[in-house]
Amino acid sequence: MTLQQIKYVIKIVEYRSITEAARNIYISQPALSNTVKDLENELGIEIFNRNTKGISLTSDGIEFLSYARQVLEQTVLLENHYKNKKPSRQLCSISTQHYAFAVNAFCNLIKSTDSDEYEYILRETRTSEIIDDVKNMKSEIGIIYLNDFNGKIMNKLLLENYLEFTPLFTATPHVFISSKCDLAQKKSVTFDDLQDYPYLSFEQGDQNSFYFSEEIQSTILHKKNIHVSDRGTLFNLIIGINGYTISSGVVTSDLNGSQIVSVPLDVNDNMTVGYITNTRTQISQCTKNYITELKKCIGEYGCTLLS
Repeated sequence: MTLQQIKYVIKIVEYRSITEAARNIYISQPALSNTVKDLENELGIEIFNRNTKGISLTSDGIEFLSYARQVLEQTVLLENHYKNKKPSRQLCSISTQHYAFAVNAFCNLIKSTDSDEYEYILRETRTSEIIDDVKNMKSEIGIIYLNDFNGKIMNKLLLENYLEFTPLFTATPHVFISSKCDLAQKKSVTFDDLQDYPYLSFEQGDQNSFYFSEEIQSTILHKKNIHVSDRGTLFNLIIGINGYTISSGVVTSDLNGSQIVSVPLDVNDNMTVGYITNTRTQISQCTKNYITELKKCIGEYGCTLLS
């Protein structure tokens, strides 16, 4: 096994295609395929599933990728130390439910990056897709919440997919509403107070189950319902039509301005926000740095960290 073979595997995972990887590293597709096949034969494993739809990592491939990334990171550190090279190109991929603090932490990570080159990916997406992203190593971590309602189902799903949930903080339900809304000055609101206002939630596609909902108290019936897929759209609708959504209460004026306010929802419930990782792999140093920034942001919002 050579360092070059390790780099090739990581490139294929990065581009999710042997053909695209070959094109970007300027070698022929057959040569790259043969190099990977030689590595698989040497190790006695299959790293990639190959079919007409493309490639995906096998279980052994996910484990191999974990070790491969560690080897490559240590090699780069060694080269930088002795050759005084500039910091290498940084890679980081995160999937998350629609949380402003996750975006804020991502901004801080980018600002603190000591590299002339980087490729960062932040996916604000559906709950089921977050699980699939981390399961298939499309993202290194995924940010979701668990509570008493969805916990049993979600924990079973995570266990089946070799995923682990690490809690960050526990929050009580709040509503995000316009600062101009009649309810904005109240110390807390009830569902009776909200019944005439449009309720906004994130649609979950084919997995539109209550258990995958990003909004706590998802089984409550609302007279006026609007489903969206984008956080910017949701916030615009909160302001534009005097709507509301239910969330953790963590909102930042740095990214969302002062037109959105958070008001406690008078209901006996809570949500634990955290991140999931793949137990068969190790996260990169760059993603560890993101988690550090995530914890800083959460602490700045006045939340008590759980880990």
